[in-house]
Amino acid sequence: MKPVCVLGNGQLGRMLRQAGEPLGIAVYPVGLDAEPEAVPYQKSIITAEIERWPETALTNELEHHANFINRDIFPLLADRLPQKQLLDELHLATAPWQPLTSAEQWPELFNQLGEFIIVKRRVGGYDGRGQWRIHPGDEQQLPAEIYGECIVEQGIPFSGEVSLVGARNRQGDCVFYPLTHNLHQDGILRMSVALPNPPEALQQLAEDMLSKILNKLNYIGVMAMECFIVGDKLLINELAPRVHNSGHWTQNGASISQFELHLRAILDLPMPKPNVCQSAVMVNLIGTEIDIKWLSLPLVHLHWYEKEVCPARKVGHLNLVHNNHQALQKSLSTLSPLLDEAYQYPIKWALEKLS
Repeated sequence: MKPVCVLGNGQLGRMLRQAGEPLGIAVYPVGLDAEPEAVPYQKSIITAEIERWPETALTNELEHHANFINRDIFPLLADRLPQKQLLDELHLATAPWQPLTSAEQWPELFNQLGEFIIVKRRVGGYDGRGQWRIHPGDEQQLPAEIYGECIVEQGIPFSGEVSLVGARNRQGDCVFYPLTHNLHQDGILRMSVALPNPPEALQQLAEDMLSKILNKLNYIGVMAMECFIVGDKLLINELAPRVHNSGHWTQNGASISQFELHLRAILDLPMPKPNVCQSAVMVNLIGTEIDIKWLSLPLVHLHWYEKEVCPARKVGHLNLVHNNHQALQKSLSTLSPLLDEAYQYPIKWALEKLS
């Protein structure tokens, strides 16, 4: 099988490499500043763990590589403006939105979108960065340089957040995991819960929406679609053209992880629908030192990224998987005192999802 080069050498590239090892697939996560001659890209399939990258000798070389899968899709989805325009073109529901080009727009924006507006940088804003929550009067505090660089969205009173992770191969076949319930704090994913049998109507709606996007783009590989639940409808919040944080539970909770599924799709390997027969909880470890006592709990699977621990940095995650919700709840309750205060509400939220 052909080797795979991953543009980016963070935790997603690391987990793609780990997923390739049992299949005999050589996966090379590559730093953006690597010298092209040091990277075995000529005979490799190229993928990426990030949506956007700076101009370097390596990225300039890879831009012309015929085997860079989804090469032209990354810049489209990395910019929220063309991403929103794509969703509008496909008649897929999102929060009402507008480009933000000048400060003179604000009276009309409040008139059209209401008195709670989210400002988001078109590129680069993620994990709560590059975003502002604005009520009338707050707009005066925004930095002047954001105009022309942002979109605005209507603040939506949603009842929950879910994501759908799915994959499409070159032949147009699509497979999906069950919807994942997500809890964010300060814009960063803190906890995910995936149940093997989500509500059928909501699952089908999400699959139809993501299928439409994958097929329109002729996309190959794993993509994640984050949505708000509003009544019995879904509003698409964001798309991620890569393996995704909210799909990490699949490493221990599915017969094929999202990382292996991505490799199968881009390498034209068989891509059956992953089997999910147990519930799973993923705890994102953010700015948290490793604690070996986590491993005293038999349901806990630790995935540590070996990164320097800094505030707001994702340094690892814990997966807990079982077909008995009481067993999962007991394990989460035992885990609770081994985590700091920031995790106490997310654990309570997860316990309610499992009740």
